Amino acid sequence: MNSNSQTEFRFLAEPTDVNFGGKVHGGMVMKWIDQASYACAAQWSKRYCVTVSANAIRFIRPILVGQLVSVGARIVHTGKTSMHIYVVVKASDPKEDAVVVTNRCFITFMAVDEAGYPIEVPHFEPQSEEDTLLEKVAIHAKDFAKKLDHDFEQTLGWK
Repeated sequence: MNSNSQTEFRFLAEPTDVNFGGKVHGGMVMKWIDQASYACAAQWSKRYCVTVSANAIRFIRPILVGQLVSVGARIVHTGKTSMHIYVVVKASDPKEDAVVVTNRCFITFMAVDEAGYPIEVPHFEPQSEEDTLLEKVAIHAKDFAKKLDHDFEQTLGWK
């Protein structure tokens, strides 16, 4: 796999990251996902990138203060100017081997030039069967998002 196609952030969940229930706040997890996926997109495109969408963010298990958090982001599909990134968040007690997936999602970024206009990105070619399967899911999500945008425009007049 191309080393520019993926990145991983690792850090400890801190007391300032928690909500009133004592678990890491969902908004904090979304921030981590956005940061890791931005780093992945910028690394791939060598450009400043902006978030286009976040799809199917799943909150599977809570993250606790003191757990070691890993946020892995990898390119799974590219369009002309867009990059579709699969993100998996994992957590573990740093003193133990057991690791659990806490979140997963797809994030889409667009590379832009200095004036903020979309700019072409390098093409991603799947290297493994898993890459190919994830690319199919990303394409399906992209098609669904386009249909949803169309439905909003037609039904509600949103643009």
